[in-house]
Amino acid sequence: MTNTVACRIDDNSSAMPETTVRLPRNACLPINRCNLPATILGGLTFQRHPAPLLLDGVAELHCRLFRLLKPLMDPVERARQFMDYMTVYFRLEALEDVGLIPGRPKLRGRADYLRMVRGWAFDPDCREGAVLKGWVESRFGLLTHYHGGLLADRTHDTYLHFLEARSHGLYSTNALEAQLDLLYTYCQYELYRSQPEVTHLCLYRGFNRFSDAQVLAQLNRRSMIILLNNLSSFSIHRERAEEFGDHLLRVQVPISKVFFYNRMLPGMLKGEDEYVVIGGVYEVERLA
Repeated sequence: MTNTVACRIDDNSSAMPETTVRLPRNACLPINRCNLPATILGGLTFQRHPAPLLLDGVAELHCRLFRLLKPLMDPVERARQFMDYMTVYFRLEALEDVGLIPGRPKLRGRADYLRMVRGWAFDPDCREGAVLKGWVESRFGLLTHYHGGLLADRTHDTYLHFLEARSHGLYSTNALEAQLDLLYTYCQYELYRSQPEVTHLCLYRGFNRFSDAQVLAQLNRRSMIILLNNLSSFSIHRERAEEFGDHLLRVQVPISKVFFYNRMLPGMLKGEDEYVVIGGVYEVERLA
């Protein structure tokens, strides 16, 4: 990992007791597929005192991959080994082996993990973005509250369109959510391997405004506690983040909440140095 800004968060950064701001009940599910419940990993205490997040059974199922990665010192070589493993394990170049009928269109079968993160980079509110946000709901138990509009009303057309995009994005794909499980696990492996003592990354996000439901507490003129969408994009470069909104946030993001970053795999878009971050309650600093 290169060009990242690593830091440790100040435990005394806020005068507000941690127990006074919690993850809203309507922002999470009662169960998930992770080693910590959503009420814990989505809370403010987790931002300040993070722990590794482990998806159920993923590291154990793919232990052979991580044995192959262990002796490789070059991160580029590790990334290539990871991508080769994904291609072979999920039969990405031999879809007939996983049930695709010869002669039928292959477009949905080709909707793999790479297409998902590339689609997100172009538009987080696209079909691929719906799949990724739905994956976060399933694995971490944090509900989506924005996709092409606010999703507060589960009977509204905006929410129904989100469900439709998510289901269409998953339909007839090849173990797509299992591919995303391994992508996240590999991302965590790389982050912890490159900087084992670092707990947080200092990241920036441009924005125009927050909904009333997002601002949970105003600590002072610059600091506030907000509820982030269950998946959001950040940049390591302040100047780049400023291009995406009238205002700017600086956030100390736990490494364990980074789902993907552009420099992790060769051939991905690198212009924005984008980090895709799992949401929840965060204390943030407004810079502009």
